[in-house]
Amino acid sequence: MIPIKDVRVRTVSVLAVFLLLKHFCEGQSQEVGPPQPVMAMVGDDIVLPCQLETPVDAVSMTMEWGRPDLDPRFVYVWHDGQELLVEQNKAYKGRASLSINKLKHGDLSLTLSKVNISDNGIYRCYIPKLSEEHLVELLVGVASSPSISLSGLDRNKGLVVLKCNSTGWYPEPEVLWLDGEGNLLSAGPTETVRGPDDLYTVSSRVTVEKRHSNSFTCRVQQNHINQTRETHIHVPDDFFMAPSSCTPCIAISVLLGLMFSVAVVLWVWKWRQSKIETKKHNKKNNEEKELKKKEDLDKILPKLNEELQNKDEEQNDMTKIIEILKEVSDKLVKQKEQLTVQQQKAEKLMEENEKKVKSVEKEITEKEGDKTVNRAQGYLKLKEIIQEANWNLEERKKEHQQLNMTTENLMKRTVDELRRISEKKEQVERHIQQIKKQKEETERQREEIQRKLQSETTKLVN
Repeated sequence: MIPIKDVRVRTVSVLAVFLLLKHFCEGQSQEVGPPQPVMAMVGDDIVLPCQLETPVDAVSMTMEWGRPDLDPRFVYVWHDGQELLVEQNKAYKGRASLSINKLKHGDLSLTLSKVNISDNGIYRCYIPKLSEEHLVELLVGVASSPSISLSGLDRNKGLVVLKCNSTGWYPEPEVLWLDGEGNLLSAGPTETVRGPDDLYTVSSRVTVEKRHSNSFTCRVQQNHINQTRETHIHVPDDFFMAPSSCTPCIAISVLLGLMFSVAVVLWVWKWRQSKIETKKHNKKNNEEKELKKKEDLDKILPKLNEELQNKDEEQNDMTKIIEILKEVSDKLVKQKEQLTVQQQKAEKLMEENEKKVKSVEKEITEKEGDKTVNRAQGYLKLKEIIQEANWNLEERKKEHQQLNMTTENLMKRTVDELRRISEKKEQVERHIQQIKKQKEETERQREEIQRKLQSETTKLVN
């Protein structure tokens, strides 16, 4: 990254160079010779020459190529071994350059690429250190070939009027007429029009009489850019012939005119017949295409009806399955509730039996003596019976728990299956709606084709 201080110094240096160039340019009154002309055509790459009087190494010098009529006037600036583009005129961005190898030998010639009309002007090559300047005038031109056409006839005098037209010139050219021997012909004033693109369009007319060769040349030239374009025309002798008062000639002319008229009528009749046949042929092709399309639609409709019927049946089957699953789910819920109640009763009975056993044990423990032996035995027997009942109840409790888990699993699977089938049913219903829409569109197209065919048939009958 370049330090901010260096950037500021560089900017001040660049501005100082341009201020120095402006100061020298404004204060200098040195007389220089006429500008050296350089000619080019639009789109060319050209070199504007500038050679130091003393061929020294100019790589490290400061120099300017500019045009006084522009703002800013700088076409190209070279300073301290590199180009400066800060104040360069936008019209020359990327089109102006110098050769370092030539600079080493004092050659400051500027290369301009793809010149255009706006590049016309006087360019100034200036070296402040040596107080040298060189002027170069760039002439950019455009040229195009002319065309000749017949503008009029004067058979009574045996004269022919020719017109020459040429579009796309710069600078404005001049138009000359020549005969077959190269002699200059007297022509009317040249008409000139300048377009929005600054290019000129010129046209000129000349009246000529019959000559030995009947060849004529239109020459368009621009001496400043040394460009010349010309074209030639040969006028047949018949164009210079005066009309004859011969009666047979008139009769022949009338007869030829009638024959021409008949030929035109026949041609028009054949053309109309051909057009009618083409129209009929196109109608026939259209009818065949419409019939083919109708046949295709007739084939599609039964398939759509069959598919719609299958989907309806599938929907009905799914509806029945959903109803059965809902019923099973309801029964499983009730069965689970009953199992829960039975399980609670068994647990309650087990608790009561345990209380009884504990009361018997307490009673046996509290009584003493032989009288209590029999009673203790009875209590022990009762305890065994109650314990056995509790064991049975424990087994029933385990069975209830297992049955309850199985019921819950069945309920979960039933709910999952119910959800899956419900989703599939929704997909089938959407598919049914799509089929119905497709069927309606097919029927609509079929009816439209039928109406077109009936309309075409009615037209043909009429």
